[in-house]
Amino acid sequence: MSDNSRPTNSKRVTVPVIVAAVAALVAIAMVFVPKFSGTTSADEVPVKDVRVQPREPLDKNDPLAKLVRRDPEDPMALGEVDAPVVMVNYSEFQCPFCGKFARDTEPTLIKKYVKDGTLRIEWRDFPYLGPESTTAARAGRAAAAQGEFWAFHDAMYANQQPPNSGLLTEKYLAGVADKIGLNVAQFRKDMASPEIAKAVQRDFNEGQAIGVTGTPAFLINGRPVIGAQPTDVFTGTIEKAAAEAR
Repeated sequence: MSDNSRPTNSKRVTVPVIVAAVAALVAIAMVFVPKFSGTTSADEVPVKDVRVQPREPLDKNDPLAKLVRRDPEDPMALGEVDAPVVMVNYSEFQCPFCGKFARDTEPTLIKKYVKDGTLRIEWRDFPYLGPESTTAARAGRAAAAQGEFWAFHDAMYANQQPPNSGLLTEKYLAGVADKIGLNVAQFRKDMASPEIAKAVQRDFNEGQAIGVTGTPAFLINGRPVIGAQPTDVFTGTIEKAAAEAR
C-alpha cells in the first residue's frame, strides 16, 4: 500500500457533521451498528468475525454518509478525493482482525478500486483496546506528519504484536519509524504532540458517537460493514455503491 500516492502534509481535521445531526447519528447507530460480543472492554479481544448485512438504502443525505471528509491534504487517506465511493475505516493497530483485513483484503481493494479511482479509503483511529492502542495511534499520526502513514500501517500489520503484550512502547514504535526511513527525532516529538493526541481522541469520539464498539468497522458510502468480512463482501458493497453513485 505504501506505493500509492498520498499527501505529505498533515493538518487538523474536523468531523463534517453539524451538531444538530448528533442525535440522529446516535439513534441510527443504535439500530444499524450492532455491538461486538465480547469486545466492549479494553481487556477483551474478538474471537471471531461479526458478520452483518450492509444496510439499505444508500442515501447521500444520511448522517452516516456525511462522515466522509474528502480532505485533499489528509495523509491518512488513500485514493482520489472525488472518488465515487468512500470507505471510512475505524481501526487500530492492536486488533487482530484489523490486521487480518489489512493483510488479506485491503491490498485487493487498493489494487482493484483505489488505483482506478473508484474507491477512497479514509482511516479513523479507534484505539479501544487500551493504552498501547492509543500510543500506537499517536505513532501512526506521527508517521502521517511525515507523509508515511501507510508505510507505517503496513509495517505494523506485517509484524503485528499481541494485544496488550506490553510490546508497543515508544521505543518499539520509534524502531518501526526508523525501519521505514522516518526522521526518528521528529517522529518522537510528534508522538508527544498535544495536537496529535487531540486528533486521535476526535476520531475515537466520532466512532463512539455512531455506536462503534469494536474494530474493524467500516462505512462504505454510509453503509456499515462490521468486522473482517470476506473480501467479496467488500467488493460487492463497493460495486453496488459505485453503481448507485453513477
